[in-house]
Amino acid sequence: MRFRHEQHLRKPGEIGTVRERGRRLDCRAFTIWWKPREHAPTPAGARVCVIASRAGVGTAVRRNRAKRRLREIFRRHQAAVPAGCDMLLIARVGAAVWPMDRLEHLFAEACQRLTPAGGNPRE
Repeated sequence: MRFRHEQHLRKPGEIGTVRERGRRLDCRAFTIWWKPREHAPTPAGARVCVIASRAGVGTAVRRNRAKRRLREIFRRHQAAVPAGCDMLLIARVGAAVWPMDRLEHLFAEACQRLTPAGGNPRE
């Protein structure tokens, strides 16, 4: 499946809401923040914002590589993400240097722990 324009989470207010009111899951190479979307007329697909800071990842080359890799992982596994979910993927150094299959495995495991209502991920 393609990574479509409507799957991008871009508005600073929406990103801030996910960060303030959402749930966090640490995946070592990256962190996932997620929150079910409110006021959605129909359960639309998940939206994602990929963030890579200089302090967390390093040089521009590494930051861009980490973001490309995380976007590709989301694209491949978007069916596993609950519908109507807004998600932040915050890269760390591992997102740029770890093998792609290991990152995909971490993301797939994390998606299994996500709950559509934003409840306790361990339930």
